Amino acid sequence: MSDTSLPHHEFDDCLWIRCANRGSFINSPTLKSLAEAYLAKGGINIVVDLEVCPGVDSTFMGTLAALSRKVLAVGGHAMVASPTQRTRAAMESLGLDMLMEIDPPAPFWQDDVEQRRAQLETVTEGDTEESEPMSELERTRHVLDAHNTLRSMNTKNDQTFGYVCETLEEDLQRHSQVDDK
Repeated sequence: MSDTSLPHHEFDDCLWIRCANRGSFINSPTLKSLAEAYLAKGGINIVVDLEVCPGVDSTFMGTLAALSRKVLAVGGHAMVASPTQRTRAAMESLGLDMLMEIDPPAPFWQDDVEQRRAQLETVTEGDTEESEPMSELERTRHVLDAHNTLRSMNTKNDQTFGYVCETLEEDLQRHSQVDDK
């Protein structure tokens, strides 16, 4: 499995999370956990730095969409810094640009982005607030939640991810039947 750590730092004005590997179903639970802990403490701005991220999958994007909704609900801003053109296109094709600012032209962090990134390098995996590894059932629920978020955004996404969600729901049903025995 890939590295699930996401270097991060809580600045006075935002939570900055850097995805140094592929953004995927593997590290999206960590993204969710970090952001929810920050929001629970009253934080309102989240920046996800994708400068060195080679790509993102639909679970990662669904997790971003769900977090963006939570940030908007508290009057904050969710932003993505430095995505590749391919990642930006993927995010926009699913409608994430309606929930978050993707590589905004003049963000509040523009003048000190490199200083922020430098502070993240001091964060080691042991310093992250990651929870215990997810069980297969918890991971399936997480992936389903992310895809249901994407489905709820527009008709095109509903059609695109409908089969995926049905399959995941069937998996959960099978797990619950096994657990009941």
